[in-house]
Amino acid sequence: MTLFRRCTLSALGASLAFLSLLSLESKASDREVRVYSGRHYNTDRQIFKKFSKETGIRVRLIEATGISLIERLKREGKNSNADVILLVDAARISNAAKAGLLQSYRSTTLDKEVPEKYRDPQGRWYALTRRVRVMVANPNEIDIDKIQTYSDLAKPFLKGKVCLRKRNSPYNQSLVADQLVLKGEGSTKKWLKGMIANVSQPYFPGDIGLTRAVAQGQCGVGIVNHYYVARMLAGVNGSKDKSLAKRVKVITPDPAHVNVSAGGLAKYARNKDEAIQLLEYLASPDGSRGLAGPTYEHPLVGVNNSREVKKFGSFRPDKVTINQLGKFNTKAIKLMSRAGWE
Repeated sequence: MTLFRRCTLSALGASLAFLSLLSLESKASDREVRVYSGRHYNTDRQIFKKFSKETGIRVRLIEATGISLIERLKREGKNSNADVILLVDAARISNAAKAGLLQSYRSTTLDKEVPEKYRDPQGRWYALTRRVRVMVANPNEIDIDKIQTYSDLAKPFLKGKVCLRKRNSPYNQSLVADQLVLKGEGSTKKWLKGMIANVSQPYFPGDIGLTRAVAQGQCGVGIVNHYYVARMLAGVNGSKDKSLAKRVKVITPDPAHVNVSAGGLAKYARNKDEAIQLLEYLASPDGSRGLAGPTYEHPLVGVNNSREVKKFGSFRPDKVTINQLGKFNTKAIKLMSRAGWE
């Protein structure tokens, strides 16, 4: 029977939000895999527990913010105990690969389970779940029928009505990278200039706070990941947030920008076979649905069937690959800064 053991570790600097050690142990075997995870969801542990029960491989889990994990890996170097790295956002997993923190490997199983656009061409990482960048609008503040695309947020009629998360949000950076790929630098600059001109509120530190502001009429419209609104509707954050989420309308562009959470094999993995086996498990239909279901994300194939997510309607991903999002991340950040995105 699988056992859980948690150990609290010391802080890794001001950016470290949370760090814990979880050991999922099996009496049947001393095989193990060590996971550094930037996914901050307690429900992930149930998937690891199931993996351990089915394979006899114990999972040791360290959780922290993505930035903290990357800095930790750089500091540990060859002495790192990490076998698997799990990160949210295309830029973060791409930057980890560029920094030499991941190693290339080939898995016919992963190549089969993970669509080509959601994996690294060099085999350094594979997506595990998907998240859609949507718009949330307050029908009492703006005419929602006039908003269909991200570009519409630059239109003059939204002057003083747009709210945005801070520039350092990797989700917004990937959205801008997405627009660079689709529309080119000139059009993206024009879009950024117009959208920033429509912002009158201070920039928000998170998607939930932004959604609350839109619901309360402080803003007319903003950009968030779909699952934050779903979690609010489900009452995960309490009855007040549930009530607020009911006041906003989720608008999904067609096609929509889709981001991912992804996993890769650590450069100095000591338990390589076990690590690959875990990644194959997480990317499988059951594994991906198991990760995505409780968090209201979408699995790699198909959609989240929760009542809350179904309310948002269907979505069609655009043709931008996750690799392209990482490639254009640096340019996206520069353009955001020059446009005045705080």
